[in-house]
Amino acid sequence: MTSESAYAKVDGLEMYYELHGADSGRRPLVLLHGGVLTIGLSFGAVLPVLSATRRVVAPELQGHGHTADIAREMSVPDLASDVVALLDELGIEKADVLGFSLGGLTALETAVRHPERVGRLVLASTHYRQDGYYEEVRDPEYASPRLPSAADFREMADAYAAAAPDPGHFEAFMAKCGAAAHAPLPWTADDLRGLVAPTLLVLGDTDFLRVEHAAEMRDLIPDARLAVLPDTTHMTLMRRTDLLLPVLEEFLG
Repeated sequence: MTSESAYAKVDGLEMYYELHGADSGRRPLVLLHGGVLTIGLSFGAVLPVLSATRRVVAPELQGHGHTADIAREMSVPDLASDVVALLDELGIEKADVLGFSLGGLTALETAVRHPERVGRLVLASTHYRQDGYYEEVRDPEYASPRLPSAADFREMADAYAAAAPDPGHFEAFMAKCGAAAHAPLPWTADDLRGLVAPTLLVLGDTDFLRVEHAAEMRDLIPDARLAVLPDTTHMTLMRRTDLLLPVLEEFLG
């Protein structure tokens, strides 16, 4: 599946990234994976189709996959800064961006702070206030069908062990991801009203994110679109290719 992979020195990171598909003259598409996930776990099901007609750039964020962690808190603003630095390194002035979960937060921050760098924006399972999540998702003791299963967690741990420069760092890495996911988010309603990138919001009907919160985002972002996939959890969203790919292809053009 990988066309090319390399590392870029950005913001103190040795950031791993993959390039898929040919440079067709269209804007590149940047894929930003979810927290504790890798490129493959987040986008393996959709990457072949998305890269069939354009260049796709898929980095692994701080501490994820092949990208080693550094002595820095994991924060959405820093992750977005890393992505912009990678675009600079690759000579990409503007790209379409698809972010899932933590990658969606990173994509939203990039679009808010660097609007000139983002063409079209896809926010998958992405909230802009912490109360956008169901309360049960915040409580690890709650046996919610919305939360990852034991099999999901095993898959994450196995992928980390296979790729990470320091497989023994997994527990500390998980704690940093949790802190980043639950930290106060840096946006206001006015930030969403000011977005200039055409935006598609996507979530599952049994996602972490409340549909009402996604609808609020749709109403705040100028000319935004919202797609809710039926019978879909947070962890299965990017694998529902039968429903998801037609929506993405129509929006991205």
